[in-house]
Amino acid sequence: YKRGESFGIPGEKVDGQDFFAVYDAIARAAEHARTGKGPYLLEMDTYRYRGHSMSDPAKYRTKDEVDGIKQHRDPVENMKQYLLTERNVSEDVLKDMDKDIKAKVAEAEKFAKESPAASMAELYTDIFLPNN
Repeated sequence: YKRGESFGIPGEKVDGQDFFAVYDAIARAAEHARTGKGPYLLEMDTYRYRGHSMSDPAKYRTKDEVDGIKQHRDPVENMKQYLLTERNVSEDVLKDMDKDIKAKVAEAEKFAKESPAASMAELYTDIFLPNN
């Protein structure tokens, strides 16, 4: 997030495991951009439960460490608990939401798999390249 400083681009580091911190940071960044002040960089610190790739067994972390993060810092589980306890949303409503989300993800995956590959001319569409 500090890499933008030399270009006059502000930014901040955010706890990516905290839904509300992310929401607030995105709101600040959006307001910055929408008021014509230019770009704003956000660095989200998150926890990766698995290795970097299929060939990375992630033996540099213990099962207890990963399980502890899942139990206490998982943003999806924390939001679920917030909705249940602070917003009085029922388990049934959350289950319906989960079903809807899974269906939308499956639909998007199907669309992506069935869509033709982009042409080489499309690769740089909507990409900012300095000095161009």
